[in-house]
Amino acid sequence: MIIFPAIDIKNETCVRLCRGDMDSAEQVAESYLAAGRAFQAAGAQWIHMVDLDGACAGERKNAHVFLEVEEATGLNIEVGGGIRTMADIEYYLSRGIARVVLGSAAVKDPPLVREACAAYGDKIAVGIDARNGFVATEGWVETGTVHYLELAKAMEAAGVRTIIFTDIDRDGMLSGPALDALQQLNAAVSCNIVASGGIRDIADIRALKCAGLYGAICGRSIYKGTLSLAEAIREAQ
Repeated sequence: MIIFPAIDIKNETCVRLCRGDMDSAEQVAESYLAAGRAFQAAGAQWIHMVDLDGACAGERKNAHVFLEVEEATGLNIEVGGGIRTMADIEYYLSRGIARVVLGSAAVKDPPLVREACAAYGDKIAVGIDARNGFVATEGWVETGTVHYLELAKAMEAAGVRTIIFTDIDRDGMLSGPALDALQQLNAAVSCNIVASGGIRDIADIRALKCAGLYGAICGRSIYKGTLSLAEAIREAQ
């Protein structure tokens, strides 16, 4: 299982949110480069990065930040937030970003997902962010009527190979991952499933690995010290 330490960017600052609430943004690192280098030193191979400003605006806002981290660390960087067009996707992938994550576009622009997957294969992931089982979009501001399993099956049919599932009510709360929902998702589709939201400690990493998941995104747990990134990486191997 791959451990993805997370760096969320708001106004060029490394922050974490609680349940996706922008007003809850808390700076958690001196700088995004310091965070990236610390993750590199701990043995990470990937970093999961999110453009929070871009997710709300529907366009790239902090692209230079992600490119700087990739250049400074040489790690595999996956980026989500504000990616709405093939031009956005091409911008990142042509500049060394390893994978882009489509979120709102998965619900609102399925043809884009199909086109992106046909062109770039496993360099495309889809983020499915759910509240009470239903998918939220536009930086989690809008919650619709599409069930997360329904969307996952549609994304699998569109050619998506990796799905990042976030239970919004657990995100940033250190309350444990949504293990039941993740297991249902893993059983429903053949895609690689990445868990996001609520991971607190090494016991959660063990549970996710035991569930056969492809990856786990860890944010607040690392910054708050309830999870050692180096230990998580060792446990996940």
